[in-house]
Amino acid sequence: MNINTGILAGGKSTRMGKNKALLTVNEQRFIDKIADELGGFSQVLISAAEKGAYEDTGLCVVYDEHKDIGPLEGIYQILKAASEEYVFICAADMPFITKELVSYMQEFICSDYDCYVLMDEEHIHPLCGIYSKRMLENVRACIEGGNYRLMKLLNSVRTKYIKLEYTSFDKKVVKNINTKAEYQELVLPVVFCVSGIKDSGKTGLIIKLINEFIGEGYVVSVIKHDGHDYVMDYEGTDTSRFRSAGAGLSAIFSPTQFSINCQRGIAPEELIDLVKKSWKSDIIIIEGMKQAPYPKIEVVRKAVSMTSVCSPENLICIATDCLSQSAVQCPVYDIDDIEGIFLCVKKYFGLVNKI
Repeated sequence: MNINTGILAGGKSTRMGKNKALLTVNEQRFIDKIADELGGFSQVLISAAEKGAYEDTGLCVVYDEHKDIGPLEGIYQILKAASEEYVFICAADMPFITKELVSYMQEFICSDYDCYVLMDEEHIHPLCGIYSKRMLENVRACIEGGNYRLMKLLNSVRTKYIKLEYTSFDKKVVKNINTKAEYQELVLPVVFCVSGIKDSGKTGLIIKLINEFIGEGYVVSVIKHDGHDYVMDYEGTDTSRFRSAGAGLSAIFSPTQFSINCQRGIAPEELIDLVKKSWKSDIIIIEGMKQAPYPKIEVVRKAVSMTSVCSPENLICIATDCLSQSAVQCPVYDIDDIEGIFLCVKKYFGLVNKI
């Protein structure tokens, strides 16, 4: 059975302070992420409050006729425009919705019910449900009667409640991102590089950025990329003797610190994953790796070079004492403008003050 899918993107986003549909995760807007995920069904429709919104998606957009009555209006407009009998409807602030969940819910469709809504141990989720066009008169009656609560609608039709606890899906699939704090938890940890040629001033900039992030309550980890072999266990130490004896890994710890030295190469992705698992970092800064695809700040200092060498599509900004804004496409800051560079990084990743 074919079904349409609908995304409600007409909310005011009062608690977030900005349009939640346009928030990004992994550099993709919520609205686009959900639409891509649900694109395998016959049609994706978007409900918007104002004319002209979301036209850049290339999808069918329907607009509110009745203003400020909540998601009931979006459901009404989507059901009217739907080409199929059934429509899966979710909110634009639910970036973890999966097509597998929708397909699972679709299996419950039968002649006994008009609506199929997910529920967990704590909540019923009307904005994670499959609605039938047969409900249009019920929706219209709720609107005309001033009954805008979705539970009023669900109680007026034959609703099947699908219990999430009896499925293999995590509760994350129905999570709404409503506040700045919830959004920040979604995007953390962020990973970026501070890159540039040798002796350009990368380490000094990283130290200053560490202080800025710590000052706002973030936990920071730093990974240094060394293009050459380095010595961590100095001759004469016990760990050096272990390494000389052939140990592939040696470690040392005390009440206040620990270190691990492993005698093999490691991919940056593996090391980043290790840092994420072993230490709850909010910010992971990599020194070096100017050719890596990670977002990066490039340091360009005239004492060593006057040319940007990093790929422009990966640049957050350039910290420099010689390049002008007209020379590059990304933002340019004076190498000593730490506040400007810091704010640029925060804006790039959508970070807010944690304290």
